[in-house]
Amino acid sequence: MSSQASGSMPKYARIQVLLHWTTVVLLLISFFSHEAMKDAWRALRQGTEGFEPAIGTQVHVIVGILVLALTAIRVVVRFTKGAPPPVEGQSRLLTVLAAIVHGLLYVVLLAIPASGLAAWFGGITDAGEVHEVLFNLGLVLLLAHIGAALFHQFVLKDRLLARMR
Repeated sequence: MSSQASGSMPKYARIQVLLHWTTVVLLLISFFSHEAMKDAWRALRQGTEGFEPAIGTQVHVIVGILVLALTAIRVVVRFTKGAPPPVEGQSRLLTVLAAIVHGLLYVVLLAIPASGLAAWFGGITDAGEVHEVLFNLGLVLLLAHIGAALFHQFVLKDRLLARMR
């Protein structure tokens, strides 16, 4: 964790900020390429002859591998660099909820691509089902994360977002 001059908001280390925003971009790409992947998965399961995966399928797989790798790196960096302390004066409940959501986001960001890879490369149909469930859970967690950040920015006005730039 790094911070600026005395009295300013403690920030995440530059590498953590870079990994965070890179992951956000990759998740957006993954979201927009998932329909091609669903079509490819359906064709594969139905044994469609001569099926050639669309470019969106390839993009989805590559992005999934990148998300898995970057999240693993993020976990290591989080343990080595730490994180800024909770916002001064923040309620204990918000601190606990933030820790839970962050922890679950890390787990889901590892499990979604791992289950997708197991389904696609391992042919494990159940892993594909798990992938879908985890995607929905991840979406809920992501919306909670974004909602909390906006709540801090516009309601609490505690400058929390300044930590991630």
